[in-house]
Amino acid sequence: MFFRDIIGQEEIKLRFIRSVETEQIPHAQLLAGKEGVGKYALALALAQYVNCTDRKDGDSCGVCPSCVKMNKLIHPDLHFVFPIVKNEKSKRTVCDDFLPEWRNFLLTNTYFTYNQWLDAMGESNKQALIYTKESEEILRKLNLKTFEADYKTMIIWLPEKMHQDCANKLLKILEEPPAKTLFLLITEQPDEILLTIQSRSQRINVKSIHPERIMEKLHQDFSLEESECRAIAHIADGSFTRALETIYLNEQNQFFFEQFTHLMRSAYRVGAIKDPVEKNVGLRGLKSWADTMAGEGRERQKAFFTYCQRLLRENFIFNIQQPALNYMTQKEEEFSSRFAPFIHEKNVSGLMEEFALAEAHVSQNINAKMVFFDLALKTIMLLLKR
Repeated sequence: MFFRDIIGQEEIKLRFIRSVETEQIPHAQLLAGKEGVGKYALALALAQYVNCTDRKDGDSCGVCPSCVKMNKLIHPDLHFVFPIVKNEKSKRTVCDDFLPEWRNFLLTNTYFTYNQWLDAMGESNKQALIYTKESEEILRKLNLKTFEADYKTMIIWLPEKMHQDCANKLLKILEEPPAKTLFLLITEQPDEILLTIQSRSQRINVKSIHPERIMEKLHQDFSLEESECRAIAHIADGSFTRALETIYLNEQNQFFFEQFTHLMRSAYRVGAIKDPVEKNVGLRGLKSWADTMAGEGRERQKAFFTYCQRLLRENFIFNIQQPALNYMTQKEEEFSSRFAPFIHEKNVSGLMEEFALAEAHVSQNINAKMVFFDLALKTIMLLLKR
């Protein structure tokens, strides 16, 4: 990965380059930011630049033996840690057991999300974690001498998914690492990482990508008109993965949109019905919806609640009639043009709280059918508020 291939983030690129040139590289760096801003790409580019034998013009050469292996993600001194879904039956219990899939995933997805990795593993309905056993692998690798490079690099993606025992076992080596060891931790929820790990790492906040940089990349990679690129860059809100999802409207987002609109329309319809028999029919329909959503995996359910909270915010803001403040796809905006008046100051806080509570309950393994049906009933009541 070259620095020049990363979208925007010029300030961090210069920071990394200066640290290498002055030989003042912090041994543990925590790259924090939302999905799709290029955190992993920055980590890969730094790992390649650090060990390049012919650096020039503020980037790695791409042709020295180290760069060739880094580009293929097969350098013996480059190590990966990432959340996995453990499978005792097939004896796949640590990250190295998933390396072929992970390398292929990275080579085809420079900007990616946690849910996309779950899909790549074929485990979209499960939760991926970094298990305790991984700490033994990390310590073993880092206590070996470097094979070829100046620096041994350990990239840990989503340390917030790390089992606490695993995190605790890493504290000493983070504090006193072997010489020429570089830890790059990449997080989307830094506050969920152990404070002792945070204190041992230099935090770098990776900001949202400027819309102009996203526009340039879209224009370069896709056959889109300038107006389309501008609209997508606005919706992306600084995340290149969101820009790609807007173009492709991936299956998950389409499913979430359909379920959200179905819930809102059904809840409002049931609330407006006066006849008890018809109301019961409507409630049975919502019960069926709740059963359908309960059949989804827990991670997908949590992602759905997050999506709903975003769309509720967007609908509330839509009423202000300031397009620059809205970040919705064309389909979402078409729905909101009719639905937004029903999301107002008297119910928006209540709706947001109920969806956040439902997400918390699903995380705590509370019966999903009860969670979704309870949410549907509360949505009826809140939509009726005037």
